[in-house]
Amino acid sequence: MATDPPGMILAGGRAQRMGGGDKGFLPLAGRRIIDHVIARLGPQCCALAINANGDPARFAGFGLPVLPDPVPGFPGPLAGLLAAMDWAAGFGAGAVVTVAADTPFLPGDLVARLTATATGGGAIAASPDAAGELRAHPTCGLWPVALRNRLAQAIAGGERRLGVWAESCGAGRAEFGSQPFDPFFNINTPEDLAAAEALASGQAGARDPRRIR
Repeated sequence: MATDPPGMILAGGRAQRMGGGDKGFLPLAGRRIIDHVIARLGPQCCALAINANGDPARFAGFGLPVLPDPVPGFPGPLAGLLAAMDWAAGFGAGAVVTVAADTPFLPGDLVARLTATATGGGAIAASPDAAGELRAHPTCGLWPVALRNRLAQAIAGGERRLGVWAESCGAGRAEFGSQPFDPFFNINTPEDLAAAEALASGQAGARDPRRIR
């Protein structure tokens, strides 16, 4: 719908635990990880873009805007969030959704539930961990564009933690279940990729390994 917010896929990380490069390009169930992210987030947003550094030509096949961090030095996902806010402000959006490029199992109602729980500081997703404790996933959030100057000041002041930023803004939390596996499962290691492959292909008994450690 026209009232849906735009969405930004945060792909600006350096994937050091996966040997470097673009983690979202790794194969998963016959497609790339980022293809799964686009397929899940795209129907929930009025527009999509990718936050990535380096040569944007490697993303040309997606037909999406590719925006680098607006501040130097790879300061982390907060810089990607600032890029998202700047991009969304450019066409008059009041809020923007962010997700990580390594989360291939995003919920189909992510944006609706973030919107329903948003405060003046936005909203982030959360789900129970293996011990049943609610765990925040601040890379998956809905953010008011009006906060972008405040965010720029926080980054300039040395803030690098997206979760701390969200808490400082009083962001709401949209709670999701994590059975049979966490929909915010993110791929950080080769072992995670193998587990995601099993989950995506529906192998019998496949489970999120972070729920059985």
